[in-house]
Amino acid sequence: MSVQAMLLQRLQGARIRRASSVALTWLPPVLVVAVLAWRFGGVALALVLLVSGVVAVGALAWRRMQRLDCAWLVRQLDEQRQDLDDSSSLLFADTAALGPLQQLQRARLHERLQARPAPDLCAAWPTPRLAIAWLLASVAISLLLWWPRPTTINALAPIVQQGPLVPGAPRLAGQRLRVTPPAYTGLPPRSQDVLDAKAPQGSRMQWTLRYTPQPKSVELVFLGGERLALERDGDDWTTTRRLDTSVLYRVVAADAPALPAPPLHRLDSIADTPPRIKVLAPAQNLTIATLGQRHWPLQFEAEDDYGIATTAQLRITLALGEGESIVFSDQTLSLRGRDSARGRRFDTTLDLAALGFAEGSDLIAQLSVSDNRSPGPQVVRSPGVILRWPPNLGTESTALEGMVKKVLPAYFRSQRQVILDAEALLKQKPRLDADTFVARSDTIGVDQRLLRLRYGQFLGEESEGPKPLPTNDAEQDQAPPAEEVHSMDDGHGHSQDEFDTPARFGSMEGVIEAFGHMHDIAEAATLLDPDTRATLKQALDQMWQSELHLRQGDPKQALPFAYRALDFIKQVQQAERIYLAKVGTELPPIDMSRRLTGKREGLARRALPPLPSADADAAPAALWRALGATSAEGSQDLDASMQSLQRWLRDNGARVPDPLAISAAIDAVQRDPQCRPCRQSLRALLWSAMARPPAAVQRRAQADAGGQRYLQALRQESDE
Repeated sequence: MSVQAMLLQRLQGARIRRASSVALTWLPPVLVVAVLAWRFGGVALALVLLVSGVVAVGALAWRRMQRLDCAWLVRQLDEQRQDLDDSSSLLFADTAALGPLQQLQRARLHERLQARPAPDLCAAWPTPRLAIAWLLASVAISLLLWWPRPTTINALAPIVQQGPLVPGAPRLAGQRLRVTPPAYTGLPPRSQDVLDAKAPQGSRMQWTLRYTPQPKSVELVFLGGERLALERDGDDWTTTRRLDTSVLYRVVAADAPALPAPPLHRLDSIADTPPRIKVLAPAQNLTIATLGQRHWPLQFEAEDDYGIATTAQLRITLALGEGESIVFSDQTLSLRGRDSARGRRFDTTLDLAALGFAEGSDLIAQLSVSDNRSPGPQVVRSPGVILRWPPNLGTESTALEGMVKKVLPAYFRSQRQVILDAEALLKQKPRLDADTFVARSDTIGVDQRLLRLRYGQFLGEESEGPKPLPTNDAEQDQAPPAEEVHSMDDGHGHSQDEFDTPARFGSMEGVIEAFGHMHDIAEAATLLDPDTRATLKQALDQMWQSELHLRQGDPKQALPFAYRALDFIKQVQQAERIYLAKVGTELPPIDMSRRLTGKREGLARRALPPLPSADADAAPAALWRALGATSAEGSQDLDASMQSLQRWLRDNGARVPDPLAISAAIDAVQRDPQCRPCRQSLRALLWSAMARPPAAVQRRAQADAGGQRYLQALRQESDE
């Protein structure tokens, strides 16, 4: 073995001795802390502290060990070996970089170290320090192991004894219920002094009870028949159970007397509600893309009672084409939310060109979020938002200064909308300049015109009508030539051959065919009856006036006409409805000879039959009637009715506001059938659980003293 290898071996031994000394010195305090945590905090806390302490001690030992390097080795050799002439650094230097004298000195050092090896560089064990540390740790651990378990008598809530004390019978002296919600809820565990609780579904319930004197056994008896035994731990009785559904239970000790029965306790399971999604942008579900739009910003907000997953899925559907030749393509994007776990916001901006959004296509986006429920997270999808390519709206020319306006399709307009737009414009008038106000009023007038034309189709008004002939020379100069007039299309789909065909001489139909149109005459429209047609004509007249004032920039003057047009339209809508005559019961004619005589000969007393109860409410109704009867009449059917109601509750518990309250009331009546307050309480709960009966005719009340005197006076008058 070379001199350098021997020296490095001595260095490695010194490093191991240093790390071992540090570890053995600091491990006893770590063990003491771990045992202390296990004794008072449980196994989980002890394991966490033990692992953390071992890792910390290992890191400290490694850091101390790294301090022993070649420079430390050179210093130790120079201090312990005087014959090395403080030249130990030459042993680890590069041979090529050394001069002749340095190489000669290095050879001498090799000869001296081979003749007498280097001393052991390992530090001595710190025996006193290690002994004190391990001795103190052993004493502390022994005390912790042999120390009695801390009593929880002060932690348990004292119980106020209800009812008479039975000598020698176990009596509940303390109680505590610890609720540990599921981890996904993020709620901390809590302890309470009462045995009734409301907790999230899936919570871990832990009971701790103390009896005086100690019974042989204690168990939880649930109303459904389930029994859960408690285990004795010193002076306490403990058990755990997972809360999946709402239940009723009572605590029963083995040596306790049968009566009075222990009180009922209830555990309400709170189900995790699904997330709620709100679309923040865009504001409408349907958005028309603007010309030149390249991006579409989307913004969603999701809320949940316990927390929402960090990521959400955005489903994008592209519908391209029209009619039956529509092609759909789907893709999914993953969005990362921001803000708190219970309320996250998901934002993105879609690149329309990259998605293939083109003319005649629709882009549909829908966000899917999930909550943190475990197991089985709940997934909810948001309403779909649509971005539609702008339709080919075309242009509409008006007679006002040759202006051309683009308008929305007619199905976006209504008379009520025209009124709302005009009223909104009047409210905004103080904030608008004159030109803008007139322009917006003119736009509403265009909407009024489109609506008038649409309703005018029912009266044969398919166009604005022929323009009047010129009445002066200036207008005649501007009029088109005669041959151009005859060659013009009239806008009703007639071909040129119809105009070239000569009319039959002396025929009124021929004159109308040549110079007019039957469907341009309101009286020729046979779609509506005359009264409805007249009402619609009045509505169109009011629309004319409303349009006139709107186009002139005076919406205030147009509103009365618009309101009257809306009233006429409503009358037309009512005219289209069919009303059926109401037919009552056909009673036999009244015998006027017996009227007001008070004679009841031949009349039989007829009692109203009871209303049949629905099959779904047969069990509650039967028990309700049995509870209302006397003990002698209804005691036989009471037990059967209560058992039937319990079966009904298992199937129809969702229909009842509080099924556990009804189950508790049933249990109280079963234990003491003669308890009148218990029967009344159960009867009141059943009344709220039954469906409301249909309306029925009530029997006329019997005549009081005044009525009897009146009838007697009538009889006397008839006898006279």
